[in-house]
Amino acid sequence: MRTYLSTALIVLLTVLAPLSAVAAWVDLEIGDTDRFVSTMAPLASDPDVQNAVADRITDEVLTEVDVGPLLQNGVRGLLHDAVLSFETTNAFKNAWKTATRAAHATAEHALTSGGGNAVTIDLAPITARVKKQLTDDSVPYANRIPVRHTQIIVLEANGLGIWRDVTQGLRAAGIWPAVGTLALTCAAVLLAVRRRRALIGAGIAYAAGAALLFLVVAVARGSILQDLPDNGDRSAAAAIFDALTASLRTAGWCVLGGGVALALGALLTGRLPRARHTPHIAPSALRSSSHV
Repeated sequence: MRTYLSTALIVLLTVLAPLSAVAAWVDLEIGDTDRFVSTMAPLASDPDVQNAVADRITDEVLTEVDVGPLLQNGVRGLLHDAVLSFETTNAFKNAWKTATRAAHATAEHALTSGGGNAVTIDLAPITARVKKQLTDDSVPYANRIPVRHTQIIVLEANGLGIWRDVTQGLRAAGIWPAVGTLALTCAAVLLAVRRRRALIGAGIAYAAGAALLFLVVAVARGSILQDLPDNGDRSAAAAIFDALTASLRTAGWCVLGGGVALALGALLTGRLPRARHTPHIAPSALRSSSHV
């Protein structure tokens, strides 16, 4: 009976280990504004993000300026290149941080509160900085750039589905999945008749849980991105998703490495050669034998 119960607890570790990692990720990446902004900041240099921002701002200008069909492509290329050039400056990086700080509120609201139609990045603060810089540089039509609440869609509400429910539940759970994982590991080992085998099983369960975590992240990525339009938004959203889940994948590798180390350590410990037992011979016996 103890063996069956220990085995059942070890199997539960396969599910609980990745849940613990996701719960910690929700709390640190989604629940913390400063960490969210810090994670998103390097994306200011990401080509997909830069192109999406430049496309959106350029499109807004062309809706305001009628240059005719013959000049449209030339004007578009000129403005697009000018915006891309601005996106290499520190001014753009600062504006991007401002935009992502505001985006955190929409992400938290959509993912953990069950509200909001989408997770978006409002380009208004970026557009304002672009307009000022390009106007100062005398770029044609720059003064006609409309500063509107144009948005890059990172996540559609209909793409959330079960992921929203999972995120809400794990945030409510807090640290308890991690506590439960450690408690189950200890209980599984203590209940086992053969504890070394239980340790090996726990290590394998952790490794399997890490593999399950990688699978869930990949499936979530595909299901979330497939609902976005096949334009710059999808490419930018993919870069943002990968940046936000980088720490989650790192946690998965740590769990995988720890599980493999635990299993191998327990396995190799049981196979170490035992020292031969040398019978103790009393000194008096040695003296007696020398007189013979």
